[in-house]
Amino acid sequence: MNRVAVVTGASRGLGLALARRLAEEHWSLILDARGQEALASAATELSDWTQVVAMAGDVADPRHRQELIDAVAAQGRLDVLVNNASFLGPSPQPALSDYPLDTLRRVFEVNLLAPLALIQQALPWLARSSGRIVNVTSDAALGAYQGWGGYGSSKAALEQLSRVLAVEETSLRVYWVDPGDMNTDMQQQAFPGEDVSDRPPPSASVPGLMELISGDLPSGRYEARQLAVPQ
Repeated sequence: MNRVAVVTGASRGLGLALARRLAEEHWSLILDARGQEALASAATELSDWTQVVAMAGDVADPRHRQELIDAVAAQGRLDVLVNNASFLGPSPQPALSDYPLDTLRRVFEVNLLAPLALIQQALPWLARSSGRIVNVTSDAALGAYQGWGGYGSSKAALEQLSRVLAVEETSLRVYWVDPGDMNTDMQQQAFPGEDVSDRPPPSASVPGLMELISGDLPSGRYEARQLAVPQ
């Protein structure tokens, strides 16, 4: 029986790069992203390797999350849940003194509450003793970077949630992983007008993520590119 993974935010960037690697290893994939056209294109590409269920929608929408869990139920199991979908917030990033609170609520809805809600719904399906939860975080969760108070605080909250979850769900592996700076659309949005092409591609962080997904590391916080083993 194929292993089953849910990857959110899988139409581009890190999510798509990880989905490609999982597809090459013949995981069955349940993918999510907000952009329907980009997600459909990704699903078409990946279906050459494996079974793909792709659902466009917003992870902050309870109905969409239920659709993802219904797809898991149809598979009858779940081996890995990757909470990768994120919302940056305003671009350029404002100081906290000027941060629009309605937007901050949206940042926390997508980056914190949606992952927890999806975890809660996925727990009954995660394979005990082998199931993995991978929450994608950021160095902005740890560093006090000017202008990153909104996004950074949401990721800091996600990290603390992950720490507690790891203590409460001892039969699962719970990882919170910093993929590092990457040449992605989100990185460009974070630094409008700057050239971000010197950042590593998202694929550079995938080997480290695969070490968490397929290896035997204990629950905890990791930096993806420090885990990567040169091929």
